[in-house]
Amino acid sequence: MKLTILGSGTTVPHPKRRSAGYWLETSAGTVLLDCSMYVPRQMVDLGLDWPKLDAIWISHFHLDHVGGLAPFLSGTKHAEGMKKREKPLHIFGPAGLKDLLERFDDAGNYKLFKQPFPLEIIEIEPLETFQIIEGVDTVAMKTPHNDESLAIHVRDQHDSTLVYTADTGFTELLATFARKVDLLVIEASYPKNKTKEKHLELAEAMHIVRKAGPKRAVLTHLYPIWDKFDFAKEVAKYSPPCEVIEASDGLQLEFWGDMINEN
Repeated sequence: MKLTILGSGTTVPHPKRRSAGYWLETSAGTVLLDCSMYVPRQMVDLGLDWPKLDAIWISHFHLDHVGGLAPFLSGTKHAEGMKKREKPLHIFGPAGLKDLLERFDDAGNYKLFKQPFPLEIIEIEPLETFQIIEGVDTVAMKTPHNDESLAIHVRDQHDSTLVYTADTGFTELLATFARKVDLLVIEASYPKNKTKEKHLELAEAMHIVRKAGPKRAVLTHLYPIWDKFDFAKEVAKYSPPCEVIEASDGLQLEFWGDMINEN
């Protein structure tokens, strides 16, 4: 698999970090993990082949994770690259996703569901296995963030594995869910003294990393307070059991088994 980070930040404006979005290339196709308002532009700026995107995963309904989805669908209706597309675009997410999109649609009579290609909205129940792309097995887990929030575990045809926690409060169940994955993409909103209970601070994120034992971990969803800290020094205090990477916009990680390339 190959992961491109489109947004490593939060809802708070930041000069170097946009809000959430992750482009995942698997052996069977491409998946967009979350879609903030910045994601459509980031896909273009980074030269990603967005007209051939196979699926979108929405972890929950906070705007810094879903706020770009309706504008993206508004744009695909008119994009030259989509006019000859025949394969469907599948959008997966928690219960309530279709209703949310319908409300966006009704707000401006955008006709988001009338695309030049088949569009399917699929609402997922936690712990039920599904294929986000044919040949790519996935399962979601409920997380303690808001009513619908879900983490996702992805395994492709080459047995490469990734877990994306999205926003979450602390639960050791995430360590079980992410056990021995190739790449764990985990939020670490605060370096310390978190002000929001349903997010993670560094000590909590590192506890989950240690319990999960992934081959690599990426800490993301970083609030601006992180600018006052040296990331490497803070992480080193916890004697990490694997390589722990600071997420940054545009960072690309290619991984399979015990190998990883970073660009």
